[in-house]
Amino acid sequence: MPADGSPRPGAEASTDWSHSVSAAPPSSSTAVPSWLEAPADANALVPSVWPASAVRDRHGLLEVGGVPVTELRERFGTPLYVLDEDEVRAHARRALDAFRAAAGLHGVQARVYYAGKAFLSTEVVRWVAEEGLAIDVCTGGELAVALAAGADPARLGFHGNNKSVPELERAVSAGVGSIVIDSWIELERLAAIVERLDATQAVLVRVNSGVHAETHDFLATAHEDQKFGFTLEDAPAAVERIRELDGLVFVGLHCHIGSQIFGSAGFRESAARVVELHAALLEGGDIPVLNLGGGFGIAYTSADDPTPIEVLAQGIADAVAQECAVRGIPIPNLAFEPGRAIVGQAGVTLYEVGTTKPVHLDDGLTRLYVSVDGGMSDNPRPALYGAQYSARIASRESDAEPALARVVGKHCESGDIVVDAEYLPGDIAPGDLLAVPATGAYCFALSSNYNYVPRPPVVAVRGGTARVIVRGETIHDLLARDAGVETSEEGNA
Repeated sequence: MPADGSPRPGAEASTDWSHSVSAAPPSSSTAVPSWLEAPADANALVPSVWPASAVRDRHGLLEVGGVPVTELRERFGTPLYVLDEDEVRAHARRALDAFRAAAGLHGVQARVYYAGKAFLSTEVVRWVAEEGLAIDVCTGGELAVALAAGADPARLGFHGNNKSVPELERAVSAGVGSIVIDSWIELERLAAIVERLDATQAVLVRVNSGVHAETHDFLATAHEDQKFGFTLEDAPAAVERIRELDGLVFVGLHCHIGSQIFGSAGFRESAARVVELHAALLEGGDIPVLNLGGGFGIAYTSADDPTPIEVLAQGIADAVAQECAVRGIPIPNLAFEPGRAIVGQAGVTLYEVGTTKPVHLDDGLTRLYVSVDGGMSDNPRPALYGAQYSARIASRESDAEPALARVVGKHCESGDIVVDAEYLPGDIAPGDLLAVPATGAYCFALSSNYNYVPRPPVVAVRGGTARVIVRGETIHDLLARDAGVETSEEGNA
């Protein structure tokens, strides 16, 4: 790309980014964001944000997976992560079909990995594996979960910028299908391990294409000044070193440009740069795979308009094919790593309203603060990234006029915001159930015990039934880790 930031000659301008308000922090300090409109019906569920099974019954009560939210509160309490199994499976199938079809049009194959960092449990591993996806892990803990779920080690990919010796030893011993090498130190570390274990390990080299995703700086991972991967200039030497080693087999390049990305322009430009490197490396031997990562965005609010996965898949595959044709080289098999796109829309978090408080603003508006029984401990994304979410009263319908609201948590931080700006019925009151959709990705995964709040359970719903797939914590669990707390012989704090 030229220094002025314009596309390289022959490339499309980056004009196909679908509209997103949730991929970056708000750019305006006004009370009502420009994208937020008062709804005609503050009870309505926007289909692109909620699981397909989310409906209101004839009394206005929200159901997810055929289970009323009041039943979920009674059985499991709040806050509560609710995950729609059928929704996860449907997105997994759709992604696999999309990438296989797009690759197939060019005579190559596609492998789709589920990016476990979005949300990982043994049940979710089994769901996506049954739907045909491989699994991407990036720590020893995630690897342990995948193996405990019975995942085929040969269908696991292992990422991470600081994989330890024990983690790499476990991966090699287990027969992990591929390890993505992130640095020179890791390359030599892995080489020593495979020699000691008398093993052979397939590896990819992660490269930074220099393409910046149109997203929050903390979510953009392909620019040079960050912790992941090799530069395009340094990667050839790393590949040459791998090819010198008997125990390592170089199978391809890996590139990931960021997260919550709308549109395919960034992927196309990144693919062009990586294919150029791929072509140069072919002089040293066959390279069967090109992994272009994930980061495909989803809708968090009614204003978000993500590109359909089929369109993204076709655009990326076409770009790779075009770049290979220009260089007269065969198209490699492709690999992708969606995580949020698989599990994000499948999740709904339930809270109970504790207090409400109108606050009069300088511009004459009034904002209704709605405090719930969770917050940044179960969803830190608004605090971390300025992420936007939406919300609805779940335990009833209301005829009250929509009121400008901010949903906040119970933590001792002014930035403890669950939903920054939303219109909720003006009569929302203590005891109401509030549902926040699109929380399947990076909420449970990033949760904490800030202010000594136990992490909520995760409940899977399907066909009118609900079951715990990750047990919630209790105060006893938290005290049990405190070495200063004396326990009885029975283990009670």
